[in-house]
Amino acid sequence: MKKHMAFKKLILKSFLLSCYKPKSPPNSERKSLGFKDISSRRLSLSDLSNSSVSIMSDLSNSLVGSNLHTFTLKELKKLTQNFSKSNFLGEGGFGQVYKGFIDDKLRPGLKAQPVAVKVLDLDGKQGHMEWLAEVIFLGQLKHSHLVNLIGYCCEDEQRLLVYEYLVRGNLDDQLFKNYSATLPWLTRIKIAVGAAKGLAFLHEEEKPVIYRDFKASNILLDSDFKAKLSDFGLAIDGPEGDKTHVSTCVMGTEGYAAPEYIMTGHVTTMSDVYSFGVVLLELLTARRCLDKSRPNREQNLVEWAKPFIKDPHKLDRIMDPRLEGQYSAEGTRKAAALAYQCLSHNPKSRPTMTTVVKTLEPLLDLVDDIPIGPFVYVVPMEGKDICESGKDGGNDNDKDDGVGMVKNGNGGEEKEVGKKEKGISRQRRKLGHRQKHRNKSLRSNAVYSDTALYRTLGSGLYSIGQKDLEQKNPHSGEKKLKS
Repeated sequence: MKKHMAFKKLILKSFLLSCYKPKSPPNSERKSLGFKDISSRRLSLSDLSNSSVSIMSDLSNSLVGSNLHTFTLKELKKLTQNFSKSNFLGEGGFGQVYKGFIDDKLRPGLKAQPVAVKVLDLDGKQGHMEWLAEVIFLGQLKHSHLVNLIGYCCEDEQRLLVYEYLVRGNLDDQLFKNYSATLPWLTRIKIAVGAAKGLAFLHEEEKPVIYRDFKASNILLDSDFKAKLSDFGLAIDGPEGDKTHVSTCVMGTEGYAAPEYIMTGHVTTMSDVYSFGVVLLELLTARRCLDKSRPNREQNLVEWAKPFIKDPHKLDRIMDPRLEGQYSAEGTRKAAALAYQCLSHNPKSRPTMTTVVKTLEPLLDLVDDIPIGPFVYVVPMEGKDICESGKDGGNDNDKDDGVGMVKNGNGGEEKEVGKKEKGISRQRRKLGHRQKHRNKSLRSNAVYSDTALYRTLGSGLYSIGQKDLEQKNPHSGEKKLKS
């Protein structure tokens, strides 16, 4: 036992030395310090709990077996243009997030790529321990459905994290913000499957990880809507040995936390399963888990929706109306039944995340019963715009008034959308109303186009290159990355 503790202390000191070392220790030194012997053993926060505060306050420039890069504050200022407002992506509990770009000349072995840089708010609620948790977990846990941590910066009191940049931002923005088209049904299921695989990976580790903060804003999406879990500041190691739970102070986000965790402070992997059930319900309804703007009985999504997801005949009452019926009836029933299981008040009655993945994946193949709506195509306008069409008071019939045509994919019927107006004054009065009505119509029908194409192309429908999206609007139009 004494020998084990001495070895453990030696290992901790070897990588918890200083944030200021410019280079990693050579391989020969790593071997002499015993790194080779523990390369397969994952370091956890509990390993650090017995070390002194002075040792914990410093972190070495790399973790055992990881490929993390240590950045200087000067380097991160350069690649974010000194944290300019034009590169600002968003702000969360950890601090502000900025977009940056690493060129291939920064250092050997680091490819050119866009990145998201999180800067710890020194006056915020989170601090060094949350930063440390991110480095410890994401520095060692690698999975296709976990966001990739590229590196970090630790200088004086400054704490920064550098992640891969995901062009579509987070699920919260995609699901609840005012975008032109709603997420199609199969895209929602794809996101749910990806997030479930990320959680299952954490729970199935030899030393399980409890995420503790599973929510829509922590699910990031790449250009193909592939889901990746982010923000591991509240993650903790699960119970070991004969223990059934971990007792901690209650942390997380209101509305997503499991009831037993709130009441007792006891947290297990089943607490994450409950949170997943909440997000799955959000995907079905496009309602936030807590919404004070709704009537009293509808403010808490779980309490309001549970009676409906229990009865398959009532599901249509809570489904996102923007889908306009374009979803699989069988898939909806199975997803709702799964959500009901995940939201059970008894943790032992909830399915494991492995079971959740096995239940959700087949839903991606349920396409035969998805109604096919009309395919919408708007003919580009040519010539002068609407406001110019009658400016000289001439005959409007001789001018292009910007009328568009919509083609119905079912019958091939063409329909005029827009009316010719007489006189510029009347046109200007009507323009606002007509444009608003037209935009609303196109937003409503956009989901039909997606659903119809998805049946043919699958997820390839969304394989838009990241470069193309960035060129479209390199700064202001980017989706926000929440910390």
